Amino acid sequence: MDKKQLIQQIQGLRNSRVITYVTSDRTGPVNARIAMDVIPVVSKQLRAIGKTQNIDLFLYSAGGDTMVPWRIVSMIREYCEKFSVLVPYKAHSAATMIALGADEIAMSDLSEISPIDPSTANVFNPQDPQNPQNKIPISVEDVMAYFDLAKNKFGIKNDAELSSIFSKFVESNPQIHPLALGNVNRIHNLIRILAKRLLKSHKTPMKDDEVEKIVDYFTEKLYSHQYFIGRKEAKEDLGLKSVAYADNSLAKAMTELFEEYRKDMDLETLWNPENELGVNAMQNRKQYKIAFIESAQESRHFELSIEYRKQQVNMVQQTPQGPIQVPQEQVGWRIMEQGWR
Repeated sequence: MDKKQLIQQIQGLRNSRVITYVTSDRTGPVNARIAMDVIPVVSKQLRAIGKTQNIDLFLYSAGGDTMVPWRIVSMIREYCEKFSVLVPYKAHSAATMIALGADEIAMSDLSEISPIDPSTANVFNPQDPQNPQNKIPISVEDVMAYFDLAKNKFGIKNDAELSSIFSKFVESNPQIHPLALGNVNRIHNLIRILAKRLLKSHKTPMKDDEVEKIVDYFTEKLYSHQYFIGRKEAKEDLGLKSVAYADNSLAKAMTELFEEYRKDMDLETLWNPENELGVNAMQNRKQYKIAFIESAQESRHFELSIEYRKQQVNMVQQTPQGPIQVPQEQVGWRIMEQGWR
């Protein structure tokens, strides 16, 4: 079956209207993240569907902009009585936040969600010594863990010692601007607020202590952004009661639909500019579909056009006589066009 038929099959199984949101997690430039540019695209899908009883968001993504989930969830809720998220495989970080806002999270044995602690990067972040044009992202939870280590593991409690610990942290190499830490604290507080709002948006309200427990787990107590959570742990250990085990028919349909997207975005192929250029070619231009938002009514995808060109660059090589410039061939690339189609 093609994607449209599979979407219709899931709608039949769920008695719902399905919207898919899938982003590429390939390496290199051919990946996509959850971003604000999807808002008008999702809005158009919702207006085409109209108000209905149940809306399912079929979601696959490695994450992205943490400001997007609340906007998506609150917009979808205007069009339905019950909002559910179907997780065929990965729904990490910002995608997990979207799932937290759903009345139901349908998961198979393959499905996984993740902590929602972000990394921040702004003008006050330390400069990357390997690439002076870039800033080094600061993990919110790494900062929190540093001060937790000082206070709870080393027993540092008084103001003078804490001040010393803070100074050592700021004066480390590369130096961390105090305003970068202020941004970390602001983002940490914002993520907790957003997570609480998403959980409290459920059709059946959650108790405050349940919300607090779930937010603590997903923002602080899992300790690694790479800690991935299956359905059993999410429901039974972390207290996420909205998790529902997909039955065999739904799990099969979700997996088959994901496989179609995997083929469309070539997710299993490692991006390498030499391979993209092609054997014996000097120049090549390729198009990539790196994100999809689809329903039974309409299909949109984000397309990237990249030009590859074989070129010579001078590399410095050390010799007994000193450094010399040695010409070498390499494949250069540049993005020519990108946008929703």
